[in-house]
Amino acid sequence: MKIAREGYPLIAFTAFMFLGSLFFSPGVAFFLAPLLGLVVWFFRDPERVPDGEGFLSPADGRIVEILPAVHPYAGDSVKIGIFMNPLSVHVNRMPADGRVESLEYIPGKKWMAFEPKASELNERMCIGLSTPHGPVCLVQVAGFLARRIVCRLSRGQRVERGERFGMIRLGSRVDIWLPAETRLAVALGENVFAGKTVLGGMPRDDF
Repeated sequence: MKIAREGYPLIAFTAFMFLGSLFFSPGVAFFLAPLLGLVVWFFRDPERVPDGEGFLSPADGRIVEILPAVHPYAGDSVKIGIFMNPLSVHVNRMPADGRVESLEYIPGKKWMAFEPKASELNERMCIGLSTPHGPVCLVQVAGFLARRIVCRLSRGQRVERGERFGMIRLGSRVDIWLPAETRLAVALGENVFAGKTVLGGMPRDDF
């Protein structure tokens, strides 16, 4: 099983504590063993194959919001909010080929990530992409339990559809603004998978 590189330090620390407790305190080791398993499970990073053409989901989780919106970068758009629970795969992926045009970190609160107001009030990283289908915006939103947003991108960077670009530690949310004319292939309440589930495509394209 592939592990996200952000997890190496925490996994190594937990494994060190577990191994040490086997020699000095076997009772503690009994409790650390499942903790080590959970840490490894949280940072899992499975390979993904897209289900088809179109915009891919940037995150694993449940769709909690779909609505028309106007975004400062993306303009007239359809916004899709994806809630990631603590057991979701937390590695985020690119929805389309493109170029990173803007990056903006915004400090904020720690509302529960499934709440709509979390998109506007919580700590978040905003990523503006230019794609062959028009501008797209991704927002990594920290939730109540999230303690760190990881974004490996830089301005001007070329990215590929399905490429890993970061993660959010513990329960959180990723919002995506797609072009307003996108034909959606998903619905509210549906479970989606990063780099695999097609959220929708352009009217002129098959997906």
